[in-house]
Amino acid sequence: MTLEEGRPGAFYKVEGTALPLELTRRLQALGMTRGCPVQVLRKKRRGAMIIKIRGSRFALGRAVSSRILVEEG
Repeated sequence: MTLEEGRPGAFYKVEGTALPLELTRRLQALGMTRGCPVQVLRKKRRGAMIIKIRGSRFALGRAVSSRILVEEG
């Protein structure tokens, strides 16, 4: 499943990304690595969402969140 499909309040584990290398490296620098736990804090109708990674909050658009592969847990 993708992060875009996630429910607010739920926890997920990052499995990988289907993003350009430059953006993947930027997310890795922010702490989003394979196996990293992610919590969806808030989700807007148009796809924007606020997530929590390693104690920090980040906003992602639909174009990015739809290309991050996650599993529940």
